[in-house]
Amino acid sequence: MAQTQILSRNQQIVLDIIEKAKGPLKAYSILFNVQKKGINAPQQIYRALDKLIKIGKIHKIESKNAFVACTSSNCEISKATAFSICEKCEVVDEVSDAKLSKFLLKFNDKKGMKFKRFNLEFFGLCKRCKIK
Repeated sequence: MAQTQILSRNQQIVLDIIEKAKGPLKAYSILFNVQKKGINAPQQIYRALDKLIKIGKIHKIESKNAFVACTSSNCEISKATAFSICEKCEVVDEVSDAKLSKFLLKFNDKKGMKFKRFNLEFFGLCKRCKIK
């Protein structure tokens, strides 16, 4: 579950931008959107993003190198996320499935490695794009 924590000014500004976005945002898009609020350095953005990921407020979509707000207030495990991504319209949805989360928590590879984090991305067509 995402931790309740007081955010710094920069973290709150970055989180607000990501939560209002209609889709995943790249770090430099976030920087462009927050420059009027006094955040001018990429390092400030990356520090805020790292902290927001760590506390479970946002997730990184690895294949897009972009960030989305966590949509599940009871996110099972912030270090194990899964997303469905439409290959046509690029809509991204966080997959919230208790069975999948439980499986990921217990998953080990054949050599016994216990993984620290997961980022699964499932690609296909959303309902809207299938109809078109």
